[in-house]
Amino acid sequence: MATKAEQRDRTRAEIVRIATRSFAESGYAGVALEDLVAEAGLTRGALYHHFGNKQGLFRAVVEQAQAGVAEAVEHAASGHDDVLDDFLAGCRAFLEASLAPEVRRILLVDGPAVLGWDAWRDGDLDTSARHLDAGVAELVEAGVIEDRELDTVTALLSGALNEVALVNARAHDPERGIDAAVDMVRRMLRGLAPARGT
Repeated sequence: MATKAEQRDRTRAEIVRIATRSFAESGYAGVALEDLVAEAGLTRGALYHHFGNKQGLFRAVVEQAQAGVAEAVEHAASGHDDVLDDFLAGCRAFLEASLAPEVRRILLVDGPAVLGWDAWRDGDLDTSARHLDAGVAELVEAGVIEDRELDTVTALLSGALNEVALVNARAHDPERGIDAAVDMVRRMLRGLAPARGT
């Protein structure tokens, strides 16, 4: 017999599952809470109890999507013989994960608009951006890039990867776009290599 806490967690997870699909298909503005609660077999009051309002529900969906992408990046960016290969594999994993509608629409399009840039960025800093920062630090430690202007380096990489993810989501051949982006990141990082003799 499930405890009340387990039932609450299951209910919450089911609402987030249904909402994720709905937000991915219709966008934030196109989703009506009445439809969500009807599909979940709940009352509107139950949804408000768990999430407060529609934006609170969307925030939970965004947080789950951010955590899923971060997990994919972390898994991909380990186990290679070379730290640069780990880093590039993480970049590739981010771009591949971003092809999923729930990631592109929810995270990259509606997320910043609905939650506001600062709130969306805070969530990103706790997940994917944290891995990006750690990866850049590992590149410095391994001597792949110089220990200079690292905040700018990570900001450039983050912005470029997010933009490529948006473009690839509408591209005829997204895999080709991913290959090109990863190659460009590799070439950019080569340009940040420490000068010889230093």
